[in-house]
Amino acid sequence: MSIFDHVQSRYERIQQEEMSLQEYLELCRQDTTAYASAAERMLAAIGEPEVIDTAKDPSLSRIFSNKLIRRYPSFAEFYGMEEAIEQIVSYFRHAAQGLEERKQILYLLGPVGGGKSSLAERLKLLMEQIPFYAIKGSPVFESPLGLFSPEEDGELIEKEYGIPQRCMRSAMSPWAAKRLKEYGGDISKFRVVKLYPSRLNQIGISKTEPGDDNNQDISALVGKVDIRQLELYAQDDPDAYSFSGGLCKANQGLMEFVEMFKAPIKVLHPLLTATQEGNYNPTEGMGAIPFDGVVLAHSNESEWQAFRNNRNNEAFLDRVYIVKVPYCLRASEEVKIYAKLLEHSSLNQAPCAPDTLRMLSQFIVLSRLREPENSSVYSKMRIYDGENLKDTDPRAKSIQEYRDSAGVDEGMDGLSTRFAFKILSKVFNFDASEVAANPVHLLYVLEQRLDQEQLPKETHERYLRYIKEYLAPRYVDFIGKEIQTAYLESYSEYGQNIFDRYVTYADFWIQEQEYRDPETGELLDRQSLNEELEKIEKPAGISNPKDFRHEVVNFVLRARAQNNGTNPSWQSYEKLRAVIEKKMFANTEELLPVISFNAKASASDQRKHEDFVARMVDRGYTEKQVRLLSEWYLRVRKSQ
Repeated sequence: MSIFDHVQSRYERIQQEEMSLQEYLELCRQDTTAYASAAERMLAAIGEPEVIDTAKDPSLSRIFSNKLIRRYPSFAEFYGMEEAIEQIVSYFRHAAQGLEERKQILYLLGPVGGGKSSLAERLKLLMEQIPFYAIKGSPVFESPLGLFSPEEDGELIEKEYGIPQRCMRSAMSPWAAKRLKEYGGDISKFRVVKLYPSRLNQIGISKTEPGDDNNQDISALVGKVDIRQLELYAQDDPDAYSFSGGLCKANQGLMEFVEMFKAPIKVLHPLLTATQEGNYNPTEGMGAIPFDGVVLAHSNESEWQAFRNNRNNEAFLDRVYIVKVPYCLRASEEVKIYAKLLEHSSLNQAPCAPDTLRMLSQFIVLSRLREPENSSVYSKMRIYDGENLKDTDPRAKSIQEYRDSAGVDEGMDGLSTRFAFKILSKVFNFDASEVAANPVHLLYVLEQRLDQEQLPKETHERYLRYIKEYLAPRYVDFIGKEIQTAYLESYSEYGQNIFDRYVTYADFWIQEQEYRDPETGELLDRQSLNEELEKIEKPAGISNPKDFRHEVVNFVLRARAQNNGTNPSWQSYEKLRAVIEKKMFANTEELLPVISFNAKASASDQRKHEDFVARMVDRGYTEKQVRLLSEWYLRVRKSQ
């Protein structure tokens, strides 16, 4: 199918289908969705969730305490927002069941750049997927069931067409009442149309924004008189009225109110009756206009606090269903947000050195966390990300302990995702000759940007401390390992040899036996074995070698029993892997001839250097980045 056919078929699919009122009622008998509320249709559009048993994933089990969690494919790109999305879906589920939420405003509360607007856009997009039925020509897209009286006709309609009386919610609009009078009470003259909600055409979906205090009035919500029609109709005639307000356009759908609490309180009053009573008054002396939709509002916390602290607004506060939308507090999910941004930009093909996005996400998440007592905020960030720090940081607490001490408002302040996007833009364009990103430029851009932000002194110093204490030192270790890995052609084999030798020496040392090397024939007594073991342990700062040796040997003996007597991989035991890497990477001097970009003393060194660069490029770096990062690493190591 060509693009032209595709667009044409989409246009034809959403065209109005017309039927008689009788045909509509017959349809209701067969298909309950024909009279579904806006919340029911939204629930259908969201779809069934994917249920995940977090107990089966070690990382997720630590984050979600082994609970079953629901993830909705329609919100797949909203990373780290499971809780907020579940609350939104709960609102629609309860509203669809006819509970109190049906009469409440869905209100997204969160910091700037936290994803509130994106969630609102996604909900409007979902609302467009399921059609609804309205009286043909109605300027407020009212339900055909509004033509009937629930008190007088409800029982008969339920008996004849199976439509529950509770579904006959809306009253007749002034426009429909005038038409009914013109038809002499013959409701069969009304026609019914099937409509698809549309943001573009403002059918069942509308957007309202706060205006100036002096010129905004309730007409933004309820419409106003069309002065061009006053020469033809009286001022209180429905045909002289312009049903142009947000509530008029969003009937049977969704109305988004951006930054709602920035609007004057008098402008918000129609929302109370629209949500609570299902109708609202126009500006003129006509009957009430029906509303059977969802009001979705969002604003930042400062506006909410100011509104909540005003006792005059108590009636309003009781009619708001609050969903907190905090910043993402999981670094691995924050990385996915950046990756999505890059994917939808021209930088999707630009080189991004390994660890760049991870480092930025860690810094941004650190800024959002409350500093814990008697524990490192860096460890807290890793615990929030589902890591197990039992062996590496005994002072680290459980995720629940951290959350309890931080309080419910954690994630409602800190650096926004938009701030991170701006940093990424600068990093990618930092080098005039190459559009690419790397962590060294990121560290520089971050420090530079923090100086320009004019943050409070304490906050500024805290952010700088995160860079200097946590990010930079760990990147030195990371890039050192990358360089060493590329330097050692048989990196894995080299590590395995050290592992096997260490395990053998430790085993003989524990048994207090001498060991004869099968290759050299050299005999090592217990003292010599101890010296060889210490050569591996000391660079890693092992404080209790005796216990460490017993622990390692016990682990390997258990692993051999399950592996036909073969030693496990040297990377299988986290503690010993870290020790071996420290041993492998302890001597920087031997790297210099190979990784430096100076003139080489021999053809052999030149060949080794070219092989090293090629292996770094295979790992995801550009040649220019290899030079920059290698020189930076050597310079930092020299100054330590």
